[in-house]
Amino acid sequence: MSELSFEQMLEESLKTIRTGEIVEGTVISVKEDEIVLNIGYKSDGIITRSEYTNTPNVDLTTVVSVGDTMEAKVLKVNDGEGQVLLTYKRLAAEKGNKRLEEAFENQEVLTATVSQVMAGGLTVTVDESKVFIPASLVSDVFEKDLSQYNGKEIQFVISEFNPKKRRIIGNRKTLLVSAKKAAQEEILSKISEGQVVEGTIKNVTDFGAFVDLGGLDGLLHISEMSWGRIEHPKKVFKVGDTVKAIVKEISGTKVALSLKFDETNPWTKAAEKYAIGTIVTGTVARMTDFGAFVELEEGIDALLHVSQISKEHVEKPADALKIGEKITAKVVDFNGDDKKISLSIKAIDDDVEETVEESEAE
Repeated sequence: MSELSFEQMLEESLKTIRTGEIVEGTVISVKEDEIVLNIGYKSDGIITRSEYTNTPNVDLTTVVSVGDTMEAKVLKVNDGEGQVLLTYKRLAAEKGNKRLEEAFENQEVLTATVSQVMAGGLTVTVDESKVFIPASLVSDVFEKDLSQYNGKEIQFVISEFNPKKRRIIGNRKTLLVSAKKAAQEEILSKISEGQVVEGTIKNVTDFGAFVDLGGLDGLLHISEMSWGRIEHPKKVFKVGDTVKAIVKEISGTKVALSLKFDETNPWTKAAEKYAIGTIVTGTVARMTDFGAFVELEEGIDALLHVSQISKEHVEKPADALKIGEKITAKVVDFNGDDKKISLSIKAIDDDVEETVEESEAE
């Protein structure tokens, strides 16, 4: 029996490999765009940058060091130059798919960095496996500009897993909705009607303002912003303002707020200030065909009926008065329960005539 040569014995001592096999090796050299592995084979294994990661322009010297142990998958036993062509990213993707499948089945919350922003959504990478998050599932509100997420770390769950069709869908919206619901429930458990709460103006509309109470929005209606009249909420509040308000009503998750604190209610002392017979001064605030409403103070308007404007016949209030005009009148009726006050200018004129007549009689 012939003896084997040293080269033959060395070759037989080395393992055999085949395409598709997973091998383990030690990094013996690393460049910016190439990793060389000793895989215990007659030839070294090569991992190019494009087969290490899908991330472009990565400097491999920053992610791998000589002496590191790595697993890779054999792409070609002989790349044409006598070396073994390996892939790290495809093996990582296979492991990533397995990881994503488990996460899908368990509805595990995953965290990853957004690697790409498109018009239709975001792409994140988990162990070299790409997950697409459609724009409709990025947030619980409409997001016009998704570029704000580029490079940011986000959390999501896998809502659809079909690697054969390359369809792995992520969902961030469901987490935000759940978190918001939990926050709302916590806030609702802590507040009650009549309680004073503090919040931040989140949005201002024609009919009122929405106040963020820390995860739950409360509505501050224009009619509840003041005891007086508010021309427009935007003239009183702007986004970001901090307000303290009373919880007026809670209905499910809807919270109605008010700034009408009892201690600032002008009607509390109105009966004394505007007793029948009192002479008052006010400003014409608005007019109708039957009379003019006069603001005596913030939150208290009185009616000056058209028949009480003058002893002379007045067809319409606008014929004798102007909006913003200061007038002096006499309180001829007071109804605190209905919050109604009636005024008369004519009554003052009658008083003056009576005084003159009395003086002449003397």
